[in-house]
Amino acid sequence: MSLFAPSAITSDLRKAAPFVANPTPTVEFSKRAGLKIPAPLGRRLPRLATSSFLIAGDIASYLIAYILLLPFLSNASENMVLERAFAVAALAAILLYASNGLYPGYRLHDHEHLRRRTTASFKVAVIAALAAILLPEGLGLLLPTIGFLGLGLAVQPLMRWTARGLSWRLGIWGERAVIIGARNRIPALTAYFSEHWRYGILPESSSPDTSEVLPDGGPSIALIADDTGSIIGELATMRRQFAEVILLSDTPNLKITGLRPADVGGEIGIRLAIGGRSAGWNLVRRVLDLAIAIPATLVLMPCVLVAAAAIYAIDPGPVFFRHAREGLSGKPVRVLKLRTMYRDAEQRLEALFRDNPAAQAEWSSHFKLREDPRILPVIGHVLRSSSFDELPQLVNIIAGEMSFVGPRPFPEYHLSAMDGEFRDKRRSVTPGLTGLWQISERSNADIKLQQQLDEFYIDNRSLWFDWHILLSTIPAVLKGKGAC
Repeated sequence: MSLFAPSAITSDLRKAAPFVANPTPTVEFSKRAGLKIPAPLGRRLPRLATSSFLIAGDIASYLIAYILLLPFLSNASENMVLERAFAVAALAAILLYASNGLYPGYRLHDHEHLRRRTTASFKVAVIAALAAILLPEGLGLLLPTIGFLGLGLAVQPLMRWTARGLSWRLGIWGERAVIIGARNRIPALTAYFSEHWRYGILPESSSPDTSEVLPDGGPSIALIADDTGSIIGELATMRRQFAEVILLSDTPNLKITGLRPADVGGEIGIRLAIGGRSAGWNLVRRVLDLAIAIPATLVLMPCVLVAAAAIYAIDPGPVFFRHAREGLSGKPVRVLKLRTMYRDAEQRLEALFRDNPAAQAEWSSHFKLREDPRILPVIGHVLRSSSFDELPQLVNIIAGEMSFVGPRPFPEYHLSAMDGEFRDKRRSVTPGLTGLWQISERSNADIKLQQQLDEFYIDNRSLWFDWHILLSTIPAVLKGKGAC
């Protein structure tokens, strides 16, 4: 019988008293010191410290390898080129280890550690061989470099064992996880991960109230130890409550789900959800926004001024338009645009609705009109079809109120057609100059499809996805099928 009936997971988590195998050291330290460390930072500090120990261990491994090789290298102490080659090779290997998730390398089987380290060292050796062929007198560096990498690889298990043991004794090794599954399996899995602590799992049987898990520094990982029968229905809820949701694969002494570690890259299970947006990625996104927006504003300023002069010539008055929209966390954003409508646009729209019920129906579905009497002749259509009227929002991006990519900041009448839960989700990210809706359907999408596209973007948001949307906006604008 599956435990994962739609209400079973939540009720199971709420019933039992918590069993805390190893309270988060940062929480304990901050309580004793009277410090108020934010929970997200508190969860990252032990992981950063552990990763630092492991990196230091690998650096020590390569230093030992160098010392062991010294007696076999002629004039090695005076050969700066060789030392630099060793340093570059060691740095490349450590960077590859990091990119392969080996710092700290939680939730990996030991043989997977060996495979990833050996593969990374082999890649560095191949690059070294190519460099030796291409560089003058490089062949003389090849064998010493391969020997250096091989010795370093041989010493690393001992140094990693030392670094992991030190981290464990300091109480910073591992991350708290709640095991969810059939009750007859939980004790066995708790004992297994407690005994095999090198997986970095600090097991807890359950939490009394999962809604308080993340804010108070409780377990950030959910381990699912049963069949997948009804998990999908609970996945959205679990994604909000845990930083990671993992469907456990079989262990060497316990068949759990039938999922084999060999199928999931040597990990203890497959990640069903990864929640919690990294503050680091948000910082990178902000830096990239500024790096593009500031020069773009300077380059496009003359074009914006020409468009502003054309607007004034057709309908004298303010050429820029500011409208209050909903931003990150619900904060109001004064979105800046070039004016593309007559100053009495609202009166024109009301008059149209009184005389034309079909136009009213079209507006109710799309919040746009194919034949809109409010739009300025010629210049209004040109600016809207090219999305040029949106360019002043570069100022909003520089001010940090918007990003280049994100859900569009809709006006209140548009947002009121969306349900409250989805509006809360929209408020969780910074609104953007362009988005998935703009490159997919642009103005042709109805309100239901707009919501689906925005929801897909928010759930799958990443820097690579942002760049794809940003680059795809260029052909979408050039085609001019509708206004952004």
